[in-house]
Amino acid sequence: MTDAHTEEAGWEERVAALWERIDTHAPEEFRERIAALAAERPEDDPAALFERGAAHDSTGQPAEAVELYRRALGLGLTGPRRRRAVVQLASSLRNLGRPDLSVELLTTERALPDDRLDADERALGPAVDAFLALALADTGRDREAASLALGALAPLLPRYNRSLAHYARALLTAPDGS
Repeated sequence: MTDAHTEEAGWEERVAALWERIDTHAPEEFRERIAALAAERPEDDPAALFERGAAHDSTGQPAEAVELYRRALGLGLTGPRRRRAVVQLASSLRNLGRPDLSVELLTTERALPDDRLDADERALGPAVDAFLALALADTGRDREAASLALGALAPLLPRYNRSLAHYARALLTAPDGS
C-alpha cells in the first residue's frame, strides 16, 4: 500500500469515527472538528468540501451546506459521496423553501442508469426516492409522492409485495377523488 493510499484511508477513518460521535459534540464544536480534518486536504478537495457541508447540514445550517455541496459537486465529487451530496443538497434546498429545485435534482439523479453507478451508489437509491417523495409532497404532488414512497416500501414487506407495487403505480393513473 502506498503512503498516499494509507494517508487517505487514515483520513477517511478519522472522518467516519468523528461522524459516529456527532451526538457527543455541540454543533459548533462538531463543525470545527470536521473543518480541522478538511483543512488537512487541499482547499478545493471535493470530499473535504462535502464533509464540511454535511457537518453544517447535520447541525442546522442548511444554507451553508448548500454552498459547500454545490462546490464539491462542481469540483467533480465522485462515488457514493456524489450521490449523498445530491440527496443532501436536495434535502437542504427543500428545507430552505425550494422543493421545486429538490424535485429537479432528485428526478435527474433517479434517472441515472444503474450501469453508471457502483454498488454503494445503487444502495442509496431508496434514499433518493424517499427525499424525492418529500419534495413532491411539498410541491403539492401528493399522489406521486405516495406512489414513490409505497413503491420503495413494497420490496421490503414480508408479504403483499406485488399488490403494494401495483397499487403504488395505480396512484398515478387513478382519479384522486377531487
